[in-house]
Amino acid sequence: MLRRIGRPELGSIALTAIVTVYLLAITNMSFWRHAALYFDHSRLSLLSFGTALALATFAVLTMVSVKYVMKPVLIFLIVASASAAYFVDYFGVIIDKDMIGNAAVTTQAEASHLLTGSLMLHLIIYAVIPSLFVIWVKVRHRRFFAKAGINLAIVVPSLLVSGGLIYSDFASVAYVIREHKDLMKRFNPTGPVSAAVRYAASTYKERNIVVQPLGTDARQGARVAAAGKPVVVVVVAGETARAMNFSLNGYQRETNPELKSLDVINYTDTTSCGTATAVSLPCMFSVYPRSEYTDWKARSTENLVNVLTRAGVSVSWWDNNTGSKGIADLINFASMTGQKDSPLCNNGECLDEIFLGELDKKLSATKANSVIVLHQLGSHGPSYYLRYPEKFRKFKPDCRTPELMKCSVEEITNAYDNTILYTDYVLASVARLLEKHQNDVSGAMIYMSDHGESLGENGIYLHGAPYAIAPREQTQVPFVTWFSKPYQAAMGVDTRCLAKETDQPKSHDNLFHTVLGMMDVETKVYDRTLDAFANCTRQGPAGAPNGAAFQAADTAKDLPAAIVPANALPGANAL
Repeated sequence: MLRRIGRPELGSIALTAIVTVYLLAITNMSFWRHAALYFDHSRLSLLSFGTALALATFAVLTMVSVKYVMKPVLIFLIVASASAAYFVDYFGVIIDKDMIGNAAVTTQAEASHLLTGSLMLHLIIYAVIPSLFVIWVKVRHRRFFAKAGINLAIVVPSLLVSGGLIYSDFASVAYVIREHKDLMKRFNPTGPVSAAVRYAASTYKERNIVVQPLGTDARQGARVAAAGKPVVVVVVAGETARAMNFSLNGYQRETNPELKSLDVINYTDTTSCGTATAVSLPCMFSVYPRSEYTDWKARSTENLVNVLTRAGVSVSWWDNNTGSKGIADLINFASMTGQKDSPLCNNGECLDEIFLGELDKKLSATKANSVIVLHQLGSHGPSYYLRYPEKFRKFKPDCRTPELMKCSVEEITNAYDNTILYTDYVLASVARLLEKHQNDVSGAMIYMSDHGESLGENGIYLHGAPYAIAPREQTQVPFVTWFSKPYQAAMGVDTRCLAKETDQPKSHDNLFHTVLGMMDVETKVYDRTLDAFANCTRQGPAGAPNGAAFQAADTAKDLPAAIVPANALPGANAL
């Protein structure tokens, strides 16, 4: 007969030591690789720093080695560390507050692309099995006062030695942490756990937020009034498109054949506000420049679509992504992803062509000055191959799995470039629809991507890197515009003049003021110096003297002091 295997028995300090070693050695591979790189000037400093971290971790885990508390805490830390390690090690991402925010608002369809067999296997090996060991092992606990004395005798010396090691080489350690702020964000479990705590705290703080009105003086100007037909601006908010893969910007592959055939204005040096949608999208539509932008400010101040609405412009938001991040809460909002009977949709996601039929119908029925925002799915990864139909599968072999580590860099790039080729087609189609309806509307299109993407450069994939250390692949975005002939005539846009300025640096800071200028909205919060087209646009109606009705204003000083509830915006069109 088989003998029953008894449960192993360990003291609480022994189990704490085992888990400490496991967390440091197994779930922190990326952290140690970067630490070795950042401390390459002194291996002794790295050894001292690593020992200090190990002692501090051991001391903290010892503090929670209390009966009924110890095992749940250790299991939580193992699972959190193993989960974070997968994305940090394989994709090179950093789990910071913004990344936690992205995860919190992701859709089921978007999340499903990350729930791969590789992730499941990783979690079974590095989270489930170690957790089962912690559950299985029998822990010996001393009586309360004896345990308190022993734990204190371990915790205090460990923290003192840890502090002493840091203090003895403080200059070196302080330099590395100051110059490489990403290092401690990579450390498991404190990096992701502290990020989650910060995100929860900020969410709790914002639960009762009220919104400050913006542009209460907004009105439409003389140019748009004299246009003779409705002025329509289509704002295409791109997703995960990086500028360097646009052939319009010099990329060696022809990824923009359709736009190239049109008379578009392409800005070659445009910088994003963030590296993830949850940051960049609200920032794009915010009055605040990136240097002043915070999530709190964005949520407590009305945005571009509210100012346009207040000026009497009909504003609609059509979403083929994960929502407007609060931007379109008070305007007409339509989600494209719910169309189950469309051949363009599958499993809760739709190809961006889904916009075109609806836009064609909208333009034929438009009777008022309008702004239509199209929020693309674009090039969102890691399932790039699902972002374009078969006829746009030009670059082969393309990566056909969300598990990017199974594909070569060439295959990943091919799949990504196909998404850019498809976006090129969608943007050109938007311009052609505006041209098709030019007898009915004076139309223009403005396109900016929210952020870029890393495709394996320096071992980094996807996006969401902290902005201070983000590679240019994630921060340099395309910015393309197109104007119909009726729009140019009515609004006084000189495209030849604009073509001479395309190499001037632009950023997401420009979008708010540029769209206001495109719709001839007069308000003190409009800053002409941030309107990308102002230098090449007539300020008065055709035949009238050139002169701006409103001068550029210091936005911060012009924000009204009153605080009103978000639902107090007059003229909002709720669904």
